[in-house]
This record gives sequence, structure tokens and C-alpha cells, in this order.
Amino acid sequence: MSRINTNVPALQAVGRLRVNQGDLVMRLERLSTGLRINRGKDDPAGLIASETLRNEIGAIRQALENSQRAINVISTAEGALNEVSSLLQQLQGLVVEIANKGGLTEEEVSANQLEIDSILTSIDRISNTAEFGGTKLLDGSRAYTTASADTGALAHIALYAARVPEGSSRNILVEVTQSAQVAELSFIGTTTSAVTIEISGVRGTDILTFASGTAIADIARGINDLKDLTGISAVVSGSNALILNSTGYGENEFVRVKPISGNFIEANNGSTIQDFGQDAGVLVNGQVASVDGLRVDVRSSGIDARFYLTEAFGTALSSTTFRITGGGAVFQLGPEVNQNAQVSLGFESISTGNLGNAVAGYLRTLASGNTNEVSKNNTYAAQVIISEAINQVAVYRGRLGSVQRNQIETNMNSQQVALENVTASESAIRDADYATEVAALTRAQILSQATQANLQLAIQLPSQVLSLLG
Repeated sequence: MSRINTNVPALQAVGRLRVNQGDLVMRLERLSTGLRINRGKDDPAGLIASETLRNEIGAIRQALENSQRAINVISTAEGALNEVSSLLQQLQGLVVEIANKGGLTEEEVSANQLEIDSILTSIDRISNTAEFGGTKLLDGSRAYTTASADTGALAHIALYAARVPEGSSRNILVEVTQSAQVAELSFIGTTTSAVTIEISGVRGTDILTFASGTAIADIARGINDLKDLTGISAVVSGSNALILNSTGYGENEFVRVKPISGNFIEANNGSTIQDFGQDAGVLVNGQVASVDGLRVDVRSSGIDARFYLTEAFGTALSSTTFRITGGGAVFQLGPEVNQNAQVSLGFESISTGNLGNAVAGYLRTLASGNTNEVSKNNTYAAQVIISEAINQVAVYRGRLGSVQRNQIETNMNSQQVALENVTASESAIRDADYATEVAALTRAQILSQATQANLQLAIQLPSQVLSLLG
């Protein structure tokens, strides 16, 4: 080398040193942060993919937290419902005990009535105080709100779950396609001799004996005196027609008459005749609902509900519409905010004014001074009401449990798997491979040291020109 103004080898060594030291710094940064991508220039496309996956990871983690919170809410409500269920069982026992009046004093009956009043108060207290995070759960404040419901057609609408567009409402069309019917038998004429018959209904069987020539009206009266025991009522039609009806609607209801002696049924003397009722046929938003008499259960078309048809509506082919306008509790279970990733639940009131139904009566009517006060010879009516309340609470608990098990917990399992897979994908893109980085660091260190040594040699090259000057 005979030129000294420009030291090209030194410039080349400086350039390589800058590159090698930059690589060394990058390897040190990756090893210290654990990340392969620390800034956009490290891998622009990888950064975009990584940030997208990180966003998804955050959403999935929050969805899992939401799901756990939803389980906590349901568990709190279920615990309160379990306590109410226990109280209702106690109530049932007290009613049966009061019915045993032959073995009780008036003081004991009164004491049992006071205990019934206390249980009813406890149920209302649970309804008003069960809460999660300061929010009431079972007082009806988190139930769905409805509008335009025809009380002449539908009674006691209980909405357990429904999909309602945010800020909007949803129409529910209820169509009766088959009328509900009672079981019915008709007889004509009067007894021409003493007659004994056995009548059976859904509640039980009894035997009645009528003297020769007993008027149709007296026969009807005798049957009606036992309707609480048999589930059969009688009416006189015209001058000499006797019609026996089941007291309830549906295919489980029946009327059976069996002559034991005499000539009560001329056309079928000595034979047993019977008739069964018929459930209403109901479509809810075009979907076939499950019906028991006049009680409708629907779990389709994005709605989970139970309601009752009034007698006038359920025995005619007709339709009605009501709107779900809001309410309920919405739980966001998925990473994307839309209805498919949400579960909406309606927390119905379990107060004594809401347990029961309009046909049988409500639980609060069993208290002292009310229409079905148990100590005032209303044990049968009380048992029917309590049985309905027990069924309501059991259905309520079952549906909450179904949502928890089949929707929330399965969703959590799915989201947990998704979280693992997405996290693994993001890690593969962004995280540093320590084996690779340590090897690259060692290489960068060696190259940097070698370049520094070469730079020192390059700097000394111009001084060799002095040897030419002798």
C-alpha cells in the first residue's frame, strides 16, 4: 500500500466492525428480553402477526375471567335457590301435618300456621337479599322486561334466557294450533233404581251410591263434593244431562266411571267408560313447544321460557304476540363481542308473590289472613300451590345448572385450548430461541474481536510508507 490520504482497509474494517457490533448488541438484547422481535425493524411481518395474536390472547384471557365470574354469579343464585327449596320442603311437611287434624289440638295447628308464616317471610327475605357484588339476583330486578303481553291470553311469563339485540327488542309469537281439552263424559237420565258407581280422576278414586230417583242436580252435587279428592267435577246440562269433566286440562287428565251396581249407564250397563283430556298444541316463533295441559315450556329459537295459557286462549285456535324489551343479565363468554359469544339469563323473582301460578294460587296466599290460610281447612289447595312452587324452583335451578355446565364450562374448556394454541403461535413468532441466540452471540463476539484486531492492523498500514523514504 503506497497511498496514505485514504486508508481503504481501515474504512472497510470500521464498516465490518459496525455491522458485527450491531449484531452483537441485537443478540444481547434478545437474550436479555427473551424476545426475538423487540421493535418493528427486527421483523415487520412477524411483528404484525405477533401483535394480532397478542390482541387475541388478551381477549381470550378476559373471556375466561368473564366465564369464571358468570359461574360465580350462578353459584350464588343457586345457593339461595337451594335454601328456598329446603324451606319449601319444610312447608310441605307442615301442610301434611296440619291435615292430620284428628291428632292435633287447635294450639298445635295455630303453632304450625305461625311456622308457615315464618317460612314465607324467610323466602321473601332470601328473594330480596341474595346478591352478587352488590347486585340483587332473585328479586326480579334482573328479570327480562316484556311489553304488549295480553294477560287475557298468557299468564305468569317466566323468561330464563333470551337473545335480544342490544338496544332493541324481540317479538315472540305464540300460536295455539290445537285446543286444550278437559276429559269429559256425558250421561242422560235419572236413576231408576239404587245405583253405586266408582269414579276415578287424576287425583284419586271414590265410590258413590245414589238412591232410586235421585235428581241429576243432586248427583252432580255429590260428585262435586269430592272433586278435590278425585279431580272430577259435574254440571247439569239441560233438564236431564249430566256432564263429568276433569278439573284440569291435558292428556294426563282423565275421567273414568265404573258402575258397580244399578242401572246408571243404560247404553253401557256394567262396563267401564273413560275419556282423556288433550294438551294444547303451541308454536312459539314457529317452533313446537312442550305443553302440559295449559303450561308451555319452550327451549328453542333463542328463548328459554315457561308460561301458562289462559283457559279462554288455550281452548281456542288463536295467536298472540308479546315483546321482550330488555332486562336480563348478559355474560360475555367469548373474545368477540357479539350475540354468538354471549349468554343472556333472566333471574326471576322467587318471592312468595311469584312462586305458584294464577290457576293454583301463589305462595303468599298461605299466610295467616289470606285466602288459602292453611289452618283454615285449605290443606289441599296449599299442597297444590307448594308443589307448583317446588317445581318452579327445581326448574329454575336445573336451567341455571344447564347453562353453567353446557354453555359456560364447555366454553371455558374450549377457550382454554384456544389460549394455549394462540399463545404457542405467538411465542413461536416473537420469542427468542436461546440456543440459536447464544450461538449467534458467540459468533458475533468472535467476529467483533477479529474485526477490531484487523482494524488495528489497517491503521498501521500507512506508516509502512515511511520505509520508502529510506
